[in-house]
Amino acid sequence: MFFQYCAPCHRPGEAGPFPLLTYADAKARARLIAAVTSTRFMPPWLPEPQESKFADELRLSDEQIAVIQKWVEQGAVEGAAADLPRAPRFVPGWQLGQPDKIIEAEKPYTLPATGSDMYWNFIFRTPVDRTRWLKAIEIRPGDKRVVHHANILVDRGESARRQEKEPGAGFSGMELKIESESFDPDSHFLFWKPGTVPKPEPDGMALRLDKDTDLVLNIHLQPSGKQEKIQPSLGLYFTDKPATLFPLLLQLENDRQLDIPPGEKHFVVTDQFTLPVDVDLLAIYPHAHYLGKDLQALATLPDGSTKTLIHIPQWNLNWQAVYRYAVPLALPKGTAISMRYIYDNSSENVANPNDPPRRVVAGNRSSDEMAHLWLQVLPHTSSDTAFDPRMQLQEAMARHDVEKNPGDFEAQYNLAAMLMARGKQADAIQHFEQAVRLHPQDATANNALGASLLAVGRFGEAIPYFSAALKTQPDNFDAHYNLANALASQDKFVDAIEHYRAAVRLRPDDANAEANLGGALAETGNLAEAKVHLQRALQIDPNHKLARENLEQISRDSKHP
Repeated sequence: MFFQYCAPCHRPGEAGPFPLLTYADAKARARLIAAVTSTRFMPPWLPEPQESKFADELRLSDEQIAVIQKWVEQGAVEGAAADLPRAPRFVPGWQLGQPDKIIEAEKPYTLPATGSDMYWNFIFRTPVDRTRWLKAIEIRPGDKRVVHHANILVDRGESARRQEKEPGAGFSGMELKIESESFDPDSHFLFWKPGTVPKPEPDGMALRLDKDTDLVLNIHLQPSGKQEKIQPSLGLYFTDKPATLFPLLLQLENDRQLDIPPGEKHFVVTDQFTLPVDVDLLAIYPHAHYLGKDLQALATLPDGSTKTLIHIPQWNLNWQAVYRYAVPLALPKGTAISMRYIYDNSSENVANPNDPPRRVVAGNRSSDEMAHLWLQVLPHTSSDTAFDPRMQLQEAMARHDVEKNPGDFEAQYNLAAMLMARGKQADAIQHFEQAVRLHPQDATANNALGASLLAVGRFGEAIPYFSAALKTQPDNFDAHYNLANALASQDKFVDAIEHYRAAVRLRPDDANAEANLGGALAETGNLAEAKVHLQRALQIDPNHKLARENLEQISRDSKHP
């Protein structure tokens, strides 16, 4: 029992404060072990037993707890050496063996000696020059005495870098949002907490890693009483097998309901989402802060029957985790997934960070609250599906969030982006407009609204939004390129050339930018420079139709002035 349930954390280099690898280790802590196991404080396993089992459950049975109690009561006698099972073998350093590539945070972060817990984001520039597939990522977060947990977000647009005051230094923040103008939903739980044993992704579910993709490691840190330098590293394990199965993460939440009066012992927050397609539920991750008390998620199937997805009657933020199902749970189209979280803001809650209790609302600090439920699902594919079931799920989730909270910028933007991808430009424009009203300075939303207007031929209306995006982000390639296209569509070629040049400077290997710059130069009569850029476009992409046609036209015009 100690080998299976205790040793993964209680060994050198891990978070347990003492080892439990030998009889002598256990004998020295026998009464403490009996006490913490009898109350189920250890091993830390929060979910109640349920029909849908989780993989690698750390929950001791009543019989196992009774054995430990009896052993201690009888004097913690050592058994026969011949009966002792083989001790677990732990790999020092990297648990999955030597990584194919190790990347370290460019600069360390110095955690202050005192103060409240906090979050820091480290940006890792990925070491690939082409698309690769990852079968596993192992997180080495740094000093595990001060690291509470950590998780990775995939940033395919390098948007997080803009939040760094100094390149490579990282930045603070708990709830990180990764901006993207393409449909690329989160798909994998990349999570670490003390005792985590990393495992490769299932066959067919490798994670795509592209050139110029960043991995952002969000770390929850707790001061230790002295300054600590934190410089995490990631171990990357590659595979030659591309993904054939594409899960995605769904999030139920209702932070708007969080306004908990002081002294309130039973504050309830709920949310419910109905699946538009058949899915397999692979994993679940509930999240609240210190006032969380009882967290439950249910599935109500189309026939009216219910299944408990997870129930944690005594929430403890210190032991939050991603829970993976031993067998994927099939949930048919029409299943209603609901979350019901109860919060205790009274002085009876020993975890309450406020003494005396005070009003608590939603927020990113750990002294604020959250009501989130993440689900990793694998949609079923079907020839009857009108469009990608992953996009169906995401669109339904975005509509759900917009209906629940029209002021949700992210939901308005995501819904608009998916509508635009489906060719529903008029509907997309309406939601992009809502997103821009909510965040007028957001460069991504302004550019996207401009692009949707450009797509329906409203060139003049699009121009101010591209200009607004560039005012916020002068190095935004898409906004320069799109603005140049809008100007060229109105025959304002001189102005268009300025922005095509900026686009080419930002992405010198973009064939479209080179070809359009060449075309605009040709329109102004600058044929010599136009040829240079058109030829450059063909060097990048020998099959670029526009560049070839414009070069041929210039050649004909030169022969027949």
